[in-house]
Amino acid sequence: MFRITAIAILACSALAAQTAPAPQAPPAQPARPARPAPPTRDAHTPGYPDAKDLPDATNAPAKEDGNFVLGPTHPADPATAVQEGVPQGTVYTFTMESKDSKIYPGIAREPNTFGTPDPSIPAKLIVTTSHPAPYTRRVGVYVPKQYVPGTYAPFIVGADGIDKMLFTTLDNLIAQKRVPVMIAISIGNGSGDAQGSQRGLEYDTMSGLYAEFVETEVLPLVEKQYNVKLTKDPEGRATMGGSSGGSAALIMAWYHPEWYHRVLTYSGTYVNQQWPYNDSTPGGAWDFHERLIPNSPPKPIRLWMEVGDRDNYNPNTMRDNMHDWVLANENMAKVLAAKGYHYQFVFARNAGHTDRNVKAQTLAEALEYTWQGYPMTPPKK
Repeated sequence: MFRITAIAILACSALAAQTAPAPQAPPAQPARPARPAPPTRDAHTPGYPDAKDLPDATNAPAKEDGNFVLGPTHPADPATAVQEGVPQGTVYTFTMESKDSKIYPGIAREPNTFGTPDPSIPAKLIVTTSHPAPYTRRVGVYVPKQYVPGTYAPFIVGADGIDKMLFTTLDNLIAQKRVPVMIAISIGNGSGDAQGSQRGLEYDTMSGLYAEFVETEVLPLVEKQYNVKLTKDPEGRATMGGSSGGSAALIMAWYHPEWYHRVLTYSGTYVNQQWPYNDSTPGGAWDFHERLIPNSPPKPIRLWMEVGDRDNYNPNTMRDNMHDWVLANENMAKVLAAKGYHYQFVFARNAGHTDRNVKAQTLAEALEYTWQGYPMTPPKK
């Protein structure tokens, strides 16, 4: 009887499956217009600063300021790979919840939505679909094998999450005494991208707020949880990142030079991505080279930066003439030189936005340049 009943039930189920209406697919979301393919740029374009062409597959000298052109091939530096016999640091990870932050309680922009330019102010983007939203961010902490617990250490803060290449490169450079024994802290963003998102709010806002978040909410957790001491000396503190994480790295040092003196950026978003609009910096990070650096006394910042010949270019965004990543970085090189900054600018041929091959080729040299002048045995503070 059980078998017959079971067969009957299966038959009824099959019949119901055949006669039941098929589930309706959710309505398709409108696709965001594709970005135009970025044109390939020439490092020697009229109006760009003079740059020295390097032999293919070589890096700029780690102790020399100025503008350099590398590529078109980008072999990885051996220092970015695990080397046998080199002491390896320990990497810890932890998460941070938006509900625990006094500075960033969390926002998000609705999927498949974007802002619209203000008709009266092309540089101003109006975003109406952003709203409060929770997030979780992941943080990675690299502690080198050579670190002596209880002593103050220099450190570097990175954007956009755990950077394994950075940690491995530090293993090798520390062992070779090319950089000091330092701690690295890679901080994930709060999700999303561009205007109206948590990531955009953190990285593209022209203020000291993100640096204050790191200083008051991230660094104390790192010290408490992993028995390390982080130096208060701004000469022993560096920031790094790519794209908007790169502009955030400079923003941290610019607005808080008492905390950071060393900056390393790949494809820095020195363009107009800021939201909400701010009358004091109407061009967002474009204002760095348009007026902030030219019109301010030099700050004690050493900067390494890179851009690719096929880096981001979107003239249709807001039609504000402030969304050309190559031009923005070239302009940065010009104004930094004019103001007498210590900087190194690398223009990479055959490279796109935050190009991983370029990073693998240059990261060791970039770190060595960025930490130039800092003692291998740091001051005890």
